[in-house]
Amino acid sequence: MNHSSFPWLELLVLVPLVGAIISAGATGLSALVRERVGQAAALITLGLSIAVIIGFAAHDGGYQFVHHTSWISSMGISWFLGVDGISLFLVGLTALIVPIVLYGAMPAERRLAFTAWVLLLEAASIGAFISLDLLLFFLFFELTLLPSYFLIVGWGGKERSRAAVKFFLYTFFGSAFLLVAIVSLAVLHEHQTGVLTFAFPELLKTHLSSTTELLLFLGFLSAFAVKSPLFPFHTWSPATYREAPTGASILLAAILAKLGTYGFLRFCITPFPHATHTMTPIMLTIAVIGILYGAGVAAVQRDLKQLVAYSSLSQVGFIALGAFALSTQGLSGAVLLMFNHGIITAALFLLIGMIAARRGSWDITQLRGLQGPAPIMAAAFTLVMLASIGLPGLSGFVSEFLVLLGTFATHPWWAAVASLGVVLAALYLLWAYQRVFHGKAEGANAQIVDLSMRERLVLVPLIALIVVLGIFPNLLLDRINPSVQKIVDHSAQVVSSSGAQR
Repeated sequence: MNHSSFPWLELLVLVPLVGAIISAGATGLSALVRERVGQAAALITLGLSIAVIIGFAAHDGGYQFVHHTSWISSMGISWFLGVDGISLFLVGLTALIVPIVLYGAMPAERRLAFTAWVLLLEAASIGAFISLDLLLFFLFFELTLLPSYFLIVGWGGKERSRAAVKFFLYTFFGSAFLLVAIVSLAVLHEHQTGVLTFAFPELLKTHLSSTTELLLFLGFLSAFAVKSPLFPFHTWSPATYREAPTGASILLAAILAKLGTYGFLRFCITPFPHATHTMTPIMLTIAVIGILYGAGVAAVQRDLKQLVAYSSLSQVGFIALGAFALSTQGLSGAVLLMFNHGIITAALFLLIGMIAARRGSWDITQLRGLQGPAPIMAAAFTLVMLASIGLPGLSGFVSEFLVLLGTFATHPWWAAVASLGVVLAALYLLWAYQRVFHGKAEGANAQIVDLSMRERLVLVPLIALIVVLGIFPNLLLDRINPSVQKIVDHSAQVVSSSGAQR
């Protein structure tokens, strides 16, 4: 572990948290100043994340920028933070998405409250990504529920209350199993060592029977499968994505879903290698079903937001496929796809929100011929859509290619079936584009205004990353691969040594 004297990771949590407090509670300041402070906090957090990425030592698979101090020593809880190649770019993704939401998807009413909830969600999400103490991780993981709920209820559609309650109950119920599993693992470790701790690197040394390991694996998996959401634990997501405001839809798909898929890699596969190998056929089957189901349902959607929601379900299936392929290429592809899916989905939801702001609807049947009056919007949608399909030269291609290549190496039949998802994605996305942008615009569609300069600037970072990472994926992979290799090596070593003992 590489420790750092400067509190980089603490600031990544504290800056948005302070920004949220000032935006919501500094009544002595004007509303405009408080909103600007919130936006500045998001930009400072982005700057800090870029500094961490630049300072991160490539080709080092261990934790870096580590800070470890005792917090509640009587309960074994510590303030234990660190990043590796798996969490590094998820922190960067979170720090990038939040200012884009604040500048590009800000609602017209109650802007200060919206800003505060978004910043609180950012602080909790980054805290979860960098926590190396399991109970600290759980606290941040659960804290994300509060701002998510109020963002949906406060600014969502007609059925927002029902969607928000369903989202909250599903994720909270899954987290109950997670807490039981965390405490059980810590208690087992204490019985073996005499030391009560929730420090993740220490808990990795706990000796578990095959039955206990499987039960703990399922406890962790339950929370992450709901959060992702992974088929068939996804039933909360379509209605929630549809009813949430554009900014909240972006945050749910680009950030919160990644907390679930991150959990697969960090807290399921790494500590429970035997259970992972036992469950691999089941998890690969679930992933493939999710890929095909999500793509199939997306193909028949009339609602653009629902289409992207089911498309995301399919992409989560690809991430799970790469993760449980248990190959270096598959795992690296899964981590890279987490980042790329975040920026692609954020861009899609932004563009759909811009269409809805002009037409008052994202119903495909009410949209036609938008390419004529809004050519720049059509061009941006085309590029993002092609990235989501996996066109070579754009970021989505590299991610899916690595996932499928890594899965072919270990489980070729699952990879072959999953490849159909790529074909289906091309089908439903191209068909949706044709219905919305092609043809002759009439009535209200003919009066649509093209993207403003502000809207173009908001989209620029996302589109630039889609293009640059499609050409230079090693900008991320050089830092991702060493950490992924440690997971693969650890899993193989534990399983082989256990087999030799038997």
